[in-house]
Amino acid sequence: MERHGNGISRRRVLWGAGAAVALTALSPPTRTGAITRGGAAVPGESGRRADLAERAIVTRHVRSLWGLPQRQLGTLVWPASLTDQSFGRWCYWWQAHLVDCAIDAAERARTPERVDRVVALARGIRTRNVTGWTNRYYDDMAWLLLALDRARRLPGVCFEDAVNDLRGAVVEGWNPKLGAVPWRSGDDFYNTPAIGPTGIALARLGDLARAARLAEFLHTRLRDPASGLVLDGVHEPGGAVDRTVHTYCQGVAIGLDTELFSRTGDPVYRERAAVLVAVVDDLLTDNGVIIGATDDDSGLFMGILARYLSETALALGDPTAARIVRTSARAAWAHRGEVDGLPLFGSDWSRPVSVAATLSQLGDTGTEPPRDLSVQLSGWMLLEADCRLSAAGY
Repeated sequence: MERHGNGISRRRVLWGAGAAVALTALSPPTRTGAITRGGAAVPGESGRRADLAERAIVTRHVRSLWGLPQRQLGTLVWPASLTDQSFGRWCYWWQAHLVDCAIDAAERARTPERVDRVVALARGIRTRNVTGWTNRYYDDMAWLLLALDRARRLPGVCFEDAVNDLRGAVVEGWNPKLGAVPWRSGDDFYNTPAIGPTGIALARLGDLARAARLAEFLHTRLRDPASGLVLDGVHEPGGAVDRTVHTYCQGVAIGLDTELFSRTGDPVYRERAAVLVAVVDDLLTDNGVIIGATDDDSGLFMGILARYLSETALALGDPTAARIVRTSARAAWAHRGEVDGLPLFGSDWSRPVSVAATLSQLGDTGTEPPRDLSVQLSGWMLLEADCRLSAAGY
């Protein structure tokens, strides 16, 4: 059972949802200051920068779910519409990364408030998902499995039932003939965004045989021999490959090889991770900064790559991985906007956030910065990664 594990009935959930919608309709609109240009990064202040990124998301996005106790979620946009304030729209995998970032903060500077926030966000996902911890998308479930496996290492936190449910669900999707899991239940698309995090999770949970087969699938089926980059996915049994390149696909492939090397000592995995880090540095950075994306789902892509680059730097001592993260963090901070003294990140860390945009224009086509939680989570994830590297002496 979860920490503070009091149950809640479906009737209470539905009553709370209805009441929240009614209260939200009566709530005044969000009042904020103008977007201003942020100041330059100061050496030695990586922890303070991560703290401000955390405060920005907690202040702008994190809300009680339907007025229920010890249940929170992040609104998908800011400023939020009435629908978003009442969580009429939600995104399972964005919330999983919000939990992961909240864990980063609790590990950086543990306080009871931070630990309680991790629990409340996880329980918010379970409540909003209504039917349980699982859904039909294996990438979604793998991201939450990774987060909750980390969460249960915090003092007093226990998500054993959730971890078991999610692990059982991803293993149920295992195709033994291919040695892979599909994007979603019943689908013929086997893609890196599902295979990578599933492999990392299974490696951490001790299922090294499946994790190794997932890594082999990425290496033999989805690694582009010309560029060395990992492609999006392949349809089976037809074999049609989607050759789209995403930054986060490289991140999870690097992360999986790093996990396997750390647990097996097989130098093949260290070499694969190092080679892909070098290719990322060559092809997917701009003057050392991870290349930008857009908003919506892709807003998370840069941060995910940064997370696993930092883990590779720490586990394997890879200086190139560390340099990419640290250079990206300096750029993201230098180019941020600020509202009410808190950072607002763009979807391209190499370009300044536009201070000409008004809050009512945020998210309009061509206007920076995007309103999406995904983009702001990427910035927070990057700064937490940078803080870990700084603490390790990079």
